[in-house]
Amino acid sequence: MLTIGELASYAGVTVRAVRHYHAKGLLPEPERDHSGYRRYDAGAVVELIRIRTLAEAGVPLARVRELLQADEEEFAAAVADIDKRLRAEIRDRQRHRERIARLAAGDNLALPPEVVEFLDRLRALGVDERIVQVERDGWIPLAAHSPERVPEWMARKQEQIADPQFIDFYLTLGQALDRTDDDPRLVELADKLAAYITQMADEQGEAYVDDVDIEPPFAKLMDTLAFDTMPSARRLIDLLKKRGWTGWTKLQRVDPARGATGTRPDTAVRRSRR
Repeated sequence: MLTIGELASYAGVTVRAVRHYHAKGLLPEPERDHSGYRRYDAGAVVELIRIRTLAEAGVPLARVRELLQADEEEFAAAVADIDKRLRAEIRDRQRHRERIARLAAGDNLALPPEVVEFLDRLRALGVDERIVQVERDGWIPLAAHSPERVPEWMARKQEQIADPQFIDFYLTLGQALDRTDDDPRLVELADKLAAYITQMADEQGEAYVDDVDIEPPFAKLMDTLAFDTMPSARRLIDLLKKRGWTGWTKLQRVDPARGATGTRPDTAVRRSRR
């Protein structure tokens, strides 16, 4: 006859595990001897090894009793069911690992690969990281809101950053970020941007600067993201209004004397919200 310590040693478990299996009703507790100690026979060793093997295979303890009492056919069916569950758990864990990897990948967390590639291209062109951040933060809700349109928008963005004038706008804006509202660099930037937008609208048509449908509340959210990161953007918008355009995410052509004449979402200024 074996003590509980000897039983645990032979079965390759701890005494605590034996007591746990007792508490769960998986391993019957033997009668105590005249000295008050539990004594186990060889059959208990076999039963405990079976319990340990099932538990180590990932079988929930709640199902161990069922398997211990099952016949061959029932055992095979139960094992197949447990295997199916374990494979599903493995797939879930793999997805979790992929999400964790994306957390460590910065821009990849919530953005499609083509947007990440675009942001990396801006960095390579020397665009200020604060502007890249505004672009990124704007693209996150936009891609989540309208994922099916991302390829279309990114094709336009890739076309834009191939234009030296457009990149010059980004670079000039970066130089103006730390300037005060009355700094002449902002005036220079407003002149450049207004000229660029007007040229694109005149040469390629209004549709060229009107390629995105964004609801006003959503546009306001994206404007806020830009203004919080780049306060000078608010002053830039004021300067643009005097030059025939107003808005940031939703750019409108205006008559400076009478106000906006129509809604024109701009691709040139689409800089930060996407």
